[in-house]
Amino acid sequence: MLKALLSGDMPRSRALSALLLAILIGLAGAPFWFGGAQPINTAAKVCVFILLVASYDLLIGYTGVVSFAHTMFFGIGGYGVGLALYAWGAAWTSVFGGLGLALLLGVALALGIGLFSLRVRAIFYAMITLAVASAFAVLASQLSGLTGGEDGRSFRVPELLRPATKIFDAPVFGVEVNGRIVAYYIVFFGALALFLALLRIVNSPFGRVLQAIRENEFRAEALGYRTVYYRTAANCLAAGMAVMAGALNALWLRYTGPDTTLSFTIMVDILLMVVIGGMGTLYGAVIGATLFVVAQNYLQKLMGVAAAATEGIPLLPRLLDPDRWLLWLGVLFVLSVYFFPTGVVGRLRRRAGHDPG
Repeated sequence: MLKALLSGDMPRSRALSALLLAILIGLAGAPFWFGGAQPINTAAKVCVFILLVASYDLLIGYTGVVSFAHTMFFGIGGYGVGLALYAWGAAWTSVFGGLGLALLLGVALALGIGLFSLRVRAIFYAMITLAVASAFAVLASQLSGLTGGEDGRSFRVPELLRPATKIFDAPVFGVEVNGRIVAYYIVFFGALALFLALLRIVNSPFGRVLQAIRENEFRAEALGYRTVYYRTAANCLAAGMAVMAGALNALWLRYTGPDTTLSFTIMVDILLMVVIGGMGTLYGAVIGATLFVVAQNYLQKLMGVAAAATEGIPLLPRLLDPDRWLLWLGVLFVLSVYFFPTGVVGRLRRRAGHDPG
């Protein structure tokens, strides 16, 4: 049954299986394992970015298409749900109505970009997507009457998802189950279901054609596959998944704005997560997103503890000062790319005697 659920794409490494299982258990029970707001916020962000990175890996890892417009689709999902809740009221009809419109817009843009741009060479396509994404970000900032401009929009969510809503009278495992926990599990199960759907896609005949196009476009064309159409279809699927990730993110944050969805920094983060986890392996999205988001949220605190512990040692406390956390984060990722050139998943599979792809 597990093999069917994973579409026959097993981890093929005991260490990788153990790591994925630990992440799954940690995310599934995050509201009950950890106390405080930061752990559950971190877990929700991990879920969202697993889906977002996996959807991008469908493009860059499985199809060989480099795009810089992925955050645009992420932003469309966030703005679609957020602006619908802001304008139409905190109802489920607003959520699904906004999501439906966002999906239509996102897929239509992906289709247009794909049909008109995927015929050009890879670098030119990347530049076209960067230009479109930049234009969309500027547009979102300029239309302040609609989008809230640089400040974005805060909005109310349906009553079931509000922190003040109690689901059970008595605590469950010592935790009061409220609307915030319900919102978390919507994000968790939504991301899990869509990730499994992506696994199904990449292990289908369609996914095999995408991989053939990635390996040798001319040979795939010679075999009769219309590569532009397959790449465009992959672009639309990846865009739709990114829109869903943006919608889940907006529901969790109860806010949408350019810094949380459209920033080019997020695009760079996505690229880093794909490389760290392993390109062309959706499990790499799980590993990469988890490592990156956890490091972003906790490295500064760990450095503060380390600086205090090494107080008597010359120079070391200054190097470990929490204000230098971004420097060490960069060093960690440079080292991870150097020692794991095929990503964490590729390295673990190679050690287990399997091909990293």
